[in-house]
Amino acid sequence: MASSDCEGHAGQEGETFLYFAYGSNLLSERIHLRNPSAEFCCVARLQDFKLDFGNFQGKTSERWHGGIATIFQSPGDEVWGVVWRMNKSNLSSLDEQEGVKSGVYVVIEIKVSTQEGKEITCRSYLMTNYESAPPSPQYKKVICLGAKENGLPLKYQEKLKAIEPNDYKGKISDEMEEIIRKGESKLCRT
Repeated sequence: MASSDCEGHAGQEGETFLYFAYGSNLLSERIHLRNPSAEFCCVARLQDFKLDFGNFQGKTSERWHGGIATIFQSPGDEVWGVVWRMNKSNLSSLDEQEGVKSGVYVVIEIKVSTQEGKEITCRSYLMTNYESAPPSPQYKKVICLGAKENGLPLKYQEKLKAIEPNDYKGKISDEMEEIIRKGESKLCRT
């Protein structure tokens, strides 16, 4: 995807907010499932953070059957993702999807840099009280599809592809299978 205009939307004012996605919400099919107002804004880099996968309180995700994405501070590292512009009416559905009420993730405000070097402030999420665990092959696929769909830097896409998943071979929900199918289909047409 081409870089959209994050210019003039550097804050959280008005009826919209900016959300930095680095996990399954990289894929447009996934973010739009519960957050229809999400519009691609730009690709951006979060400096001095690192991507990790884990299970909240050591419990494996029932939806994804493995570790799910989070970030942690790590000087010198970087996490690439997508900035989505969303209507504030989707704020509660996004928080619900991320498990904010149950304490799985906490809301954080971060500054990310666009590919043009502009710094913007975004909402994002950080998992609390987790144990590192590899993602399922299906979850990894959703993230890699989203990275490819949105044109994250190729070096970063290769880094994502190199993540060693767990050995889960069972069924995932029909909803998640449909997201993967649509994501693959969309990328085949481009």
